[in-house]
Amino acid sequence: MNKESLSGKRILVMGLGRFGGGVDVVTFAHEAGAKVIVTDLAPAEQLSDSVGRLAGLGGIEFHLGSHHPADFEQADIIVANPAVPDDNKFLQIARRAGKYVTSQMNIFFELCPARIIGITGANGKSTTSALTAHLLENMADKHTWLSGNIGNQPLLTTIDQINPADLVVLELSSFQLEQLAQIQKAPKVALLTNLTPNHLDRHGTFSNYCAAKENIFKFQELNRDCPSVSVFNAEDEIAAGWFEKYRKDAGRVCIRFSADNVSEEIGRCFSLPGRANLSNLAAAMAIARQFGVDDEQIKNCLPEFKALPHRLEFVEQINGVSWYNDSKATTPQGTMTALDAFDQPIIIIAGGYDKHIPFDELGEEIARKAKAAILIGTTAPKIAEAIQKTSATEVTKDGPRNTKVEMVSSLAKAVELAHDLAKPGDVVLLSPACASYDMFENYEQRGREFAKLVQTLRPERINCQT
Repeated sequence: MNKESLSGKRILVMGLGRFGGGVDVVTFAHEAGAKVIVTDLAPAEQLSDSVGRLAGLGGIEFHLGSHHPADFEQADIIVANPAVPDDNKFLQIARRAGKYVTSQMNIFFELCPARIIGITGANGKSTTSALTAHLLENMADKHTWLSGNIGNQPLLTTIDQINPADLVVLELSSFQLEQLAQIQKAPKVALLTNLTPNHLDRHGTFSNYCAAKENIFKFQELNRDCPSVSVFNAEDEIAAGWFEKYRKDAGRVCIRFSADNVSEEIGRCFSLPGRANLSNLAAAMAIARQFGVDDEQIKNCLPEFKALPHRLEFVEQINGVSWYNDSKATTPQGTMTALDAFDQPIIIIAGGYDKHIPFDELGEEIARKAKAAILIGTTAPKIAEAIQKTSATEVTKDGPRNTKVEMVSSLAKAVELAHDLAKPGDVVLLSPACASYDMFENYEQRGREFAKLVQTLRPERINCQT
């Protein structure tokens, strides 16, 4: 596929998304001279932001609120949102009609002239992607692009600006990797942060989820003259097994990383808390070194790197209590990682949409490390049950741990209760371990709402200081 080949084609974009996920595809196809139809199950009022961003493009047809079989039978190309599973009945209609089904990421891989660095995993992939791009920006002779699931930059509408000498860092989700497997494409440099159960509502089993992630290595091009690079977490059991599996391939260079690889000297230049963030840094360093970035350059640029929004992001300190927004933690493992980042007493706010992931291990960790858990959303009862199984019997150096567990109906009430419970020196941590869709549009909205609620507590802090 090339951009010119799209001119005059009838392209159906399936899934515009409320936050502009399909805007990039629509704009790209329109600029290429295609006849573009947008279909989405959501009604127009829910998609007003995305539709508004396309207002300047003439001739776009919007079929919103439902999908129509005729659209899928009559289009030349269907570009499916990653959230649409491959067995979707409308995609099956299109394939039976002999239509070409693709995705935004698939088109990008077919058109991108530069080397692609792909980063995936259950946790830490956004921070690792941003860190990798940050370290690579020290290479004066190359321009580095950061995009993909992280959402920093559009993909297709910037394709004409990307040069062969550039580097492209992409955060890749399991959904996107499933789509890429259909065209047997993978990044030239591929990295896995870790693997823990996630998206089981889509993949069904952890094994299926892992298989989707493994596509990032499975379809790398093997070339002895220009080897692909595969990077694995030495501390992750599945990743360690994949290292042994793939290291035997000719035309591939396999690398392992660990948080222990980060020297004290470099670690002192890095402000993000916790061992998991050291692991993210070690991963980014492993890639950067492949492109000639040395330790002195790493030390010099690290102080400029700040936590990404909603990822263990410091919000405020009020009356000696530190508040952190970790709304991006949408898995139990992500939340357990956040709990590990602090030595202070923790009040955790958790819960949300149910992705059918077990909470047993999370309950044990909350019982072990949190003085209180304030739970919201659909999963609140499940998390409460998991905590209460262990909290009464968990023994710490100070005696039995009896984590206080409360369920409340809203994030606002959770913040209010956390404020009442917190004492100077405590940490209040929003780290939900769940997706946000039962109460919020996405994790960003949840994180912004949390930060706004915390900021309303500031007048009390000022009054106490006067």
